[in-house]
Amino acid sequence: MIKEAMLYRTLPGQKVSCFLCSHLCQIVDSKFGFCGVRQNKEGKLYTHVYGEVIAAHVDPIEKKPLYHFLPGTTSFSIATIGCNFRCPFCQNWSISQSNKRKDSGVSGHTLLPEDVVSAAEKSGCRSISYTYTEPTIFYEYAYDTAQLAAKKGLANIFVTNGYMTAEALETFHPHLNACNVDLKSFREEFYKEMCQGHLQPVLDSIRQMKKMNIWVEVTTLVVPGQNDSIDELRSIARFIAETDPDIPWHLSRFHPDYQFTDAPATPVEVLHKARSIGEEEGLRYVYIGNVCGESESTQCPSCGRILIRRDGFHVSDNKVKDSACPFCGNKIGGRFEQNPKPE
Repeated sequence: MIKEAMLYRTLPGQKVSCFLCSHLCQIVDSKFGFCGVRQNKEGKLYTHVYGEVIAAHVDPIEKKPLYHFLPGTTSFSIATIGCNFRCPFCQNWSISQSNKRKDSGVSGHTLLPEDVVSAAEKSGCRSISYTYTEPTIFYEYAYDTAQLAAKKGLANIFVTNGYMTAEALETFHPHLNACNVDLKSFREEFYKEMCQGHLQPVLDSIRQMKKMNIWVEVTTLVVPGQNDSIDELRSIARFIAETDPDIPWHLSRFHPDYQFTDAPATPVEVLHKARSIGEEEGLRYVYIGNVCGESESTQCPSCGRILIRRDGFHVSDNKVKDSACPFCGNKIGGRFEQNPKPE
């Protein structure tokens, strides 16, 4: 569905300036932005993916992954095609790298905002997640859905690369309750070469989210030979800890996919070393993901007792009470109430 876009300005000569994401595209008439789903038509910017769902599922919130936001609940998860990054190791590339510019032939089905909210309620979900691809590029759809969801007491979640502008976050406020942000590297060269983007806007987004009282968790897909050096992992951990040591850091194991089929899977010992680095830098909650048999339970950082026991994406036990450890009283970072409201 085509709908006029938000967050753009008109320029002379029927050009438009899009300030939705940090590419800050200036788009001439009839052309698309970098995302491939926003098009200038005679001096107005339009989104081509409004209400056009390519994926819709009921997921455990732990799958996002969010481990400290309504643990044990389900989230109605939706996506359209498209992305504003070009990561060659993307694990959802078949939909994220499709767009309207090149007419890839991948299309979804219509699911309007009111239908999304209704489906979430009927499924018993506590939240709606904008995920699988990049939610920033289907911003208008997510925005309208979030307004309706908030009225029904449903939380709204972005699983994102963090490349949105400050204006995009401010406009969504206060209806964005939680984000999992991919911090893919701590090197500008990596972002330029691998993602065709830049590092600093992602760091700025994480900091801004914290200031806006959005619950934040960070994921790093550890790719052998690309972002797995001790120095780089330490830099990522240090940045997160300096922003807030309560931010959970998810270390995700890479598996060969898309244009990185010749790369090996991440050695588990590298992930264990990364977890140790995170703990050394002061992070209170570090998790290893995509590894069969690896414990991802939440421990109290003070007394060490297991508070939230997980078996895969299933929460089998949750002892957190009033956002604290019942054994020692230590406050546990997160949002554990059933209907979280921004402060």
